[in-house]
Amino acid sequence: MAHGNGEVRDEPQQWPVVSSTDLHRDDWVMALRRDTLRDLDGEGTFSRLVMEHPGAAVIVALDAEGRVLCLKQYRHPAQMRFIELPAGLLDGENESPLDVARRELQEEGSYAAATWRPLTAAYSSPGLISEKIHYFLATDLTAVDRGDFVLEHEEADMELMWVPFDDLHAAVLAGQVSDGPLLIAVLMVRALGLA
Repeated sequence: MAHGNGEVRDEPQQWPVVSSTDLHRDDWVMALRRDTLRDLDGEGTFSRLVMEHPGAAVIVALDAEGRVLCLKQYRHPAQMRFIELPAGLLDGENESPLDVARRELQEEGSYAAATWRPLTAAYSSPGLISEKIHYFLATDLTAVDRGDFVLEHEEADMELMWVPFDDLHAAVLAGQVSDGPLLIAVLMVRALGLA
């Protein structure tokens, strides 16, 4: 039986891939492929679908009054208008997760932060997608211009709102909000005693 924090951890492992077939790939950053893997005993093979994803950054932007910058945005696959946090894909060349977080807070929220703290990083659904999301707490906020970023499509309909952290945490616990990254971020901030 494992005891203590040091023994409970994920570990890298790669099973042998016999073949890989692209099912969809274009000029966007995501793609869908089918991998055929060999069992570790070498006796058989099986297939898995893999959604390739570059990863993302999510930001809890907390102001001096204890409020969180939230977005209300429509998401077509779920056919829901979600309460979310500023976030974006790691789709730029040589951008670190923190670089992406800074960019997205400016583009989506029109804010910059003087203080950044990493909260955690987590895979969204590792049985299907390679997406790893990096979570940050941003404080000491200043209003800024979006720069040359233009809101299009669903983002053009995005609504910004400031929500007291305690109200957002209560909404998470009550099941009133269901965006996975928002839940993880809010629970991490509370678990770490940062709000």
